[in-house]
Amino acid sequence: MSYRKRTALASVAALAGSAVLMAAPAARAEVVDVNYQCKTPIGDKSAVSPIDIKGVRSGGGYKITMSWQKGVSSSPVELGKGAMNPSATIKLGGADSGTMTVTGPANQEAVPADTPIKINDLTGTYTPKKSGKVTFTPAVLTIKALGTTTTCTPSNSPGPALTLDVKAASGAGSGTQSGSGSELPQTGPEDSAVALGTLGGTVLLAGAAGALWLTRRTQTVRR
Repeated sequence: MSYRKRTALASVAALAGSAVLMAAPAARAEVVDVNYQCKTPIGDKSAVSPIDIKGVRSGGGYKITMSWQKGVSSSPVELGKGAMNPSATIKLGGADSGTMTVTGPANQEAVPADTPIKINDLTGTYTPKKSGKVTFTPAVLTIKALGTTTTCTPSNSPGPALTLDVKAASGAGSGTQSGSGSELPQTGPEDSAVALGTLGGTVLLAGAAGALWLTRRTQTVRR
């Protein structure tokens, strides 16, 4: 293979790699330590747990997964299988605001008494309202068990565990625009045919009008 061909192929490969990198969604995730202050039926408790939040594209939105690396709170009695139901909120920032909720299954195994409760992964679907960088920060954790509710609130103002470059479900930023005001005229063969047809119709109407005028003029002269 000649040097010129090898150089050309290398350039094409480099451009293709750049295109892939540019097309990949920008995301930044990091584990953050959350100092939970929990209000339980038997008094206040506290626990620190590293939390990880991940997001992947799913249909018109994003599947958000929140994971705990350590247990939080505890129960004075054993929690049988399926007795505990956790949920949590995630604070949105950047291009969006408010909160989203993530939920998960009940505990698959019994939790011994006075043992830190390990929260299973919680998931939820986030549908962006507009395109941009959105941050996801751990917020309130709620644990319902045996007819009681425990609420754990971060007290250390943790930073975002995930920053995700999202695209709105409406297609904003995807290159597709709607509305006649934003559409550019096309110049393909079909449009040329339509233009020629319109021009032909105009000429035909002009010819008919001219013939009608000449007919009327001839009749007037004869009279």
